[in-house]
Amino acid sequence: MKVDVLLGLQWGDEGKGKVVDVLTPKYDIITRFQGGPNAGHTLEFDGQKYVLRSIPSGIFQGGKINVIGNGVVLDPVLFKQEAEALAASGHDLTQRLYISKKAHLILPTHRILDAAYEAAKGDSKIGTTGKGIGPTYTDKVSRNGLRIGDLLHNFEEKYKKAKARHETILKSLNYQYDITELEAQWFEALEYLKQFKLIDSEHVINNFLKEGKSVLAEGAQGTLLDVDFGSYPFVTSSNTICAGACTGLGVAPNKIGNVYGIFKAYCTRVGSGPFPTELLDEDGEKMCSIGHEFGAVTGRKRRCGWIDLVALKYAIMIDGVTHLIMMKSDVLDTFETIKACVAYKINGKETEEFPFEINDSIEPVYVELPGWKCDMTKMQSEDEFPEEFNAYLSFLEEELQVPIKIVSVGPDREQTIVRYTEE
Repeated sequence: MKVDVLLGLQWGDEGKGKVVDVLTPKYDIITRFQGGPNAGHTLEFDGQKYVLRSIPSGIFQGGKINVIGNGVVLDPVLFKQEAEALAASGHDLTQRLYISKKAHLILPTHRILDAAYEAAKGDSKIGTTGKGIGPTYTDKVSRNGLRIGDLLHNFEEKYKKAKARHETILKSLNYQYDITELEAQWFEALEYLKQFKLIDSEHVINNFLKEGKSVLAEGAQGTLLDVDFGSYPFVTSSNTICAGACTGLGVAPNKIGNVYGIFKAYCTRVGSGPFPTELLDEDGEKMCSIGHEFGAVTGRKRRCGWIDLVALKYAIMIDGVTHLIMMKSDVLDTFETIKACVAYKINGKETEEFPFEINDSIEPVYVELPGWKCDMTKMQSEDEFPEEFNAYLSFLEEELQVPIKIVSVGPDREQTIVRYTEE
């Protein structure tokens, strides 16, 4: 068996949680392979709405095993809140959720450092969520991090050393803080964490594959936020691309199967950073309002714009996407005209390649298509799609050279239309 990978192809917030929930019935194991609690995956079904930060989105489907992989950074306090909320709604995770011993812990001082670093940047701030993700990955790379498995190996001494190191940095930044309450909550949450199965995930996942079990790897954020290939420096701290599933789970490249790439019928971005097709007019506000474009975790308003096919082709290439999934098609139901960026004009020259640096000098080159001007939210099969929407799908498939397998026409798991069956 192979690991199928599900990824966001834009700047995150594409709707990955809903799609994982929809696809989960065909898999035995669902995994998260990177990111931290800055990633909010929203799911809606049976009249309920759930937001998952660190727990894989397959947790709602029967007795499926869910694994938090080694590439994830975990905040015990936020994890405890998330797990307790799920337990209160009838979803007990203790027997179905495994956590990699090699996943790194977000310390209380990581969150304080995150705020201190952003404050020090002033007008040049990146716009982080303040959850301590960046400083945790920094410690991981510089070999100063604490891992889940350290809870079982002389943890108190290791924690004191890490905390003292952070306090020295905070002192140099002249940043005022009070760690007392944060630290008390953190140690309480660590005890809660210990009731879950702490595993050597690379062995466990590879053994699952040997046993013929099917695995789905769930990515967080989006390809354009990848630390290497995204719009640097306005990126996240991990590898959000398909290759990140190998390093974030401990599986070899030849174990990767289908790669599902998720994108919105338009584009959004939260926080700072370049956004060539951003709309600062009524159309942008309309997309935001109809699409309820506010961060699932932070509540921050998302910037909105037309679909960017230059960036999307780049993401498809980097990730090796085999199937596309288009979300929020219904948000464009009332638009008279739909635009799609097919090239960038840079210094008077057109290019279809995603450049080294994205900045305000880039001028998007658009193609216009007629809108479908009808309510798609009640549609249950592609036979009901209006002619104009089918034309939009055909245009995208011709441009992107990858089939659009699934179309979402609303937030509920039932508002999902499968266009292609498996070969």
